[in-house]
Amino acid sequence: MIEATKNKSSAVLIALCGALLFSSKAVLIKFAYQYDVDKLSLLVLRMGFALPFYLFFAFKSNANPKATPIKKKDWILLVYLGIIGYYFASFLDLWGLEFISAGMERLILFIYPTITTILIAITFKRKISRNTWIAILLTYVGISIAFWEKISLNDNTDFWFGALLIFGSALTFSFYLVGSEKLIPKFGSKKFTSYCMIVSCIGVLVHFGIQNSIDITSFRWEVYSTALAIAFFSTVLPSFMMSMAIKQIGASTTAIISSVGPIWVLVLAYFVLGEEFYLLQISGTAIVILGILLISKEKG
Repeated sequence: MIEATKNKSSAVLIALCGALLFSSKAVLIKFAYQYDVDKLSLLVLRMGFALPFYLFFAFKSNANPKATPIKKKDWILLVYLGIIGYYFASFLDLWGLEFISAGMERLILFIYPTITTILIAITFKRKISRNTWIAILLTYVGISIAFWEKISLNDNTDFWFGALLIFGSALTFSFYLVGSEKLIPKFGSKKFTSYCMIVSCIGVLVHFGIQNSIDITSFRWEVYSTALAIAFFSTVLPSFMMSMAIKQIGASTTAIISSVGPIWVLVLAYFVLGEEFYLLQISGTAIVILGILLISKEKG
């Protein structure tokens, strides 16, 4: 019992660190924009730099001898998850940001914990506990309070189109989390993450390589160093951490813990970019942390 509690606490910490690293990319991207790089080129550089890491781990990771035999349909599902999880979800997110504010984008995007929890309950026939619902409610209330001053429904006439695109991004990422809970026990967390992300990297490079006519070698060195930091610290490391957490505590709990992401962006932007941090944001942060603490105490 003590060992199980210890393992769950470690998994919660891993999920939390993964969420913090992954969400940090927003600040790094904003830092890179001062060097006149467009977002499509930066995405290509990010995934291009990340690809060698995933290739390395794919070849170095050993198969789990106790794992269930991998079937053809498992490989098909893995490719599907790789395409929708980080490629298509990122594409919809970038597209949606052209029409709505970043604050509203984060609010809509972070409905994915609820979507994931509901999909998990339907797919695996699991009952959603009272504490889980309360934790979801607390994290959403906290995020809403923190971003209250940033919300504007009148940014432009295409708001609802942008909102629909961001919702699509949240939905596709939820599918990725649900599918990963099914495949990680078969492939192992390292191999699953590596294979999925290789598919995502190739998809991004092919798509944006065709669409983007800008010379990818024409930027200042600061752009490449920042893209490398985004690739390793905000893509490679958190992707493995999230898979490890899903293996231990499930996709639903991992998704809820990830709700700390947009709050962390506010804090990091305050210290790195000098953006203002208000009392409402401090209050929202406290509520989100309360929700995460509640879900971390859930028996599982």
